Amino acid sequence: MVVVIISFFILRVRYRWTQILGILICIGGVGILIGSDHLNGINGGDPATKSKGNGFAVAGATFYGLSNVFEEWFVSKRPVYEVLGFMGVFGIIINGITAAIFDRGQFANATWDGDVAGYIVGFTLALTLFYSIAPIVFRMASAAFYNISLLTVGFWGTIIGIRVFGYSVHFMYPIAFVLIIIGLLIYFLMGTTLGESKKPWLGENQEEGHSGIGSAKKKAIKEARHNVVVADGADRV
Repeated sequence: MVVVIISFFILRVRYRWTQILGILICIGGVGILIGSDHLNGINGGDPATKSKGNGFAVAGATFYGLSNVFEEWFVSKRPVYEVLGFMGVFGIIINGITAAIFDRGQFANATWDGDVAGYIVGFTLALTLFYSIAPIVFRMASAAFYNISLLTVGFWGTIIGIRVFGYSVHFMYPIAFVLIIIGLLIYFLMGTTLGESKKPWLGENQEEGHSGIGSAKKKAIKEARHNVVVADGADRV
């Protein structure tokens, strides 16, 4: 919801009622998921600790939503390599400082061997691929499209956990998963996913945007060239 609200007020994005319906259905699925965890006793513990955890979760979700909205804004105006380059540089600086302050003990007591190195390399490569594709998704669709899609991530992890680690889940899990998938389909199909590539903050003809992979400006340029060729052929005839 953070992405939708910020996009609406700051980026002037206007959503169709079917898209709002899809978002609400997805939120209902997440609510059922939280309820099933509560029934299973997963959300138990000290109330003060739980409140603090909920606060951190809301803050994290808010800042993540903000970062995705502004990344969508940046990649619509600038080349992808430039945006990812700045994100990488500032990410190294910020994460390095926070790790040096809060995680010194964990680094000192951690086990460093070949297996750990392999996991770190694999994790880094997976995130590199993930965040290299994300800007294209922001251009072709939107930050809301991207964030709603991430609601299914936990389910795939749960499925792997069931198969690999023998996890057991509440019967409401499948209901929540189906609701989220239905909400996604309504948002994507009824809300014309590819139509979101045209960004309202880039002008009527996307003249203020960057002509890159997946951008509406590049699509508009191709259409304009095609129309010129067609018109030229008609004139010759």
